[in-house]
Amino acid sequence: MRNQPEPFAHTYAEARAKFLAAAAGARVDSHPEPLRGLELDALYMDVARVGADDADALLIVSSGCHGVEGYCGSGAQVALLHDEAFRTKARLAGVALLFIHALNPWGFSLGRRVTHEGVDLNRNFVDFRRPLPGNPGYDQLAALLLPQAWPPRAEDERQLMAYAAAHGMAALQAAISSGQYRHPDGLFYGGTAPTWSQQTLRMVLRQHAARCRQLGWIDVHSGLGESGRGERIFACRDDDTAKHRAKAWWGNRITFTEDGSSSSADLHGNLWHAVYEECPQAAYAGITLEFGTQPPEVVLAALRQDHWVARQRPPHPEQAQVARASMRRAFFTDTPEWKKAVLTQSREAAVQAIDGMAAWQ
Repeated sequence: MRNQPEPFAHTYAEARAKFLAAAAGARVDSHPEPLRGLELDALYMDVARVGADDADALLIVSSGCHGVEGYCGSGAQVALLHDEAFRTKARLAGVALLFIHALNPWGFSLGRRVTHEGVDLNRNFVDFRRPLPGNPGYDQLAALLLPQAWPPRAEDERQLMAYAAAHGMAALQAAISSGQYRHPDGLFYGGTAPTWSQQTLRMVLRQHAARCRQLGWIDVHSGLGESGRGERIFACRDDDTAKHRAKAWWGNRITFTEDGSSSSADLHGNLWHAVYEECPQAAYAGITLEFGTQPPEVVLAALRQDHWVARQRPPHPEQAQVARASMRRAFFTDTPEWKKAVLTQSREAAVQAIDGMAAWQ
């Protein structure tokens, strides 16, 4: 790995160029995002497939579900694509590789976590034909999280802490982050219809994963947990078969939102729901590989500031620039130690998935 080019980037455009260069020789499909990026550049969800189209086993590695988190995930993907030993291991095991770069390219380019519709993609995979999930905790906290003036008043913060004192910190985290569907300009908003990213991802799954017998998925995220630690969060239905398969592939370090062992709250509308609808034939196991960055209060402050700035009319370019810088620091730690930790643990998880699928064939 020492001889690989630097896999991490400073902009979406640089990340995309590195990804496409690393994917040379692979089958690449580029799906154009409807809106332009920060520099009015064209945006794409890029998909690179390495391996046979009819492979029985397929491993997906995806990045940028939450836009700005793509700086972390893109680097991991580029490093894996450059890693000849890893690619050879997958080929010999009969496992095809599918790299989905920038699930949310608009958020990646603008340094935001949401899609161009203002939606958290990982809360958007719900059945919009049915009543949407309620979140009374967020309803109670909405005006405190995004007050009329910025920065928030001390009284706003006191009331947030009073909620935690009354209900517990886990309840505060769940109220804020589990997903809400009533406040379009608020945090962790799941939307009222499928986003462009959701629809495009479903199309990619139908194209590439509708025939495989085994499907693994590593979705790379950042911003939650201990700095530099890649938490392996179970990303499947809560059933014993899926848990057994995931533990067989990735070991007992897997955490679960349902039992409180994860640093994440239990969420509504995760993107992995699409697997069961688009790829019902596959034996599936997936994880969210979540890399910690800053303390949770720092990350939450950056998110709140980003959303507060985004809803200002007319917009304030200088405030937006400050918010983008805070968001990048919150979701990407630009140190050699942190970046090495991301690459090492991403590779380990991907190798374990290949070994696990090979053993199950």
